[in-house]
Amino acid sequence: MLIRGRLMYLIAAVITMAAGLASRHFGGMLPVFLHEHAGDALWAGMVYFGIRMIWISRSRVWAIMFGVIFSSAIEFSQMIQTPWLNELRSTMFGALILGRGFLVVDLIRYTVGIMCMFVIDHYFLSNRRS
Repeated sequence: MLIRGRLMYLIAAVITMAAGLASRHFGGMLPVFLHEHAGDALWAGMVYFGIRMIWISRSRVWAIMFGVIFSSAIEFSQMIQTPWLNELRSTMFGALILGRGFLVVDLIRYTVGIMCMFVIDHYFLSNRRS
């Protein structure tokens, strides 16, 4: 059962990642609100599913807290401006993982994204594992 559960969370993380990348690439086709907020919310949702996949036996509440702390730590790390870190952030993967600049609104986006994925987890993923 653990392997099946981990696989479900991996698939959920990959789908969420694909949706986040699509929201960035096709943002012009989305309503302005989604274009501005969906990418960061989906990034944090992917983090939540990744946490659930790795620590599957931990509670969903623990995954929420760890996800918010992890995402917030990444956001606050954007205030650190060292040449090697800025060079890493200038790459596509560095920017996708570490971001580029600190924004308080991103903390809200992360929290909302994690909470949305918690709802999906609670009502659709976790109930299917039993």
